[in-house]
Amino acid sequence: MFDTLDAGVAHAHGIGFGTVLERGRRAVEGLPAGLVAVGMSLGALPAQELAQTRPGALGAVLLHGCVPPSEFGGWPPGLPLQVHVMADDELGDVDEARELVAGVDGAELHLYPGGDHLFTDASLPVHDAAATDLVVGRMLGFLARS
Repeated sequence: MFDTLDAGVAHAHGIGFGTVLERGRRAVEGLPAGLVAVGMSLGALPAQELAQTRPGALGAVLLHGCVPPSEFGGWPPGLPLQVHVMADDELGDVDEARELVAGVDGAELHLYPGGDHLFTDASLPVHDAAATDLVVGRMLGFLARS
């Protein structure tokens, strides 16, 4: 845990994104197939990799960030995807989210008004309760369909 977003990003740069991804893969070792990968901000990176590469994945929900599907070899056909980001979030990879969703049949992109990055985190001053309620409702619907 880090006190600021900048401190967390600096740590990720320090250890390298390869290490972040490896830690995500290790975290699910031994878990059965049939999982939906969910990640927030930097955690969206390993969640997206797991969804795209782990056999038996049921889908992915990416909050506050994503990368183009080519980073992990392309999006698997038929794998459900939902992405949530604020429309003006400079760290939220909005352009990447649009690109990702445009290339995935049936994918959902939910853009929320504003520019705050971790707007679903109730412990932060940028928390947006109304937007978070929408995220939670949409995620629950997605999970019920996956």
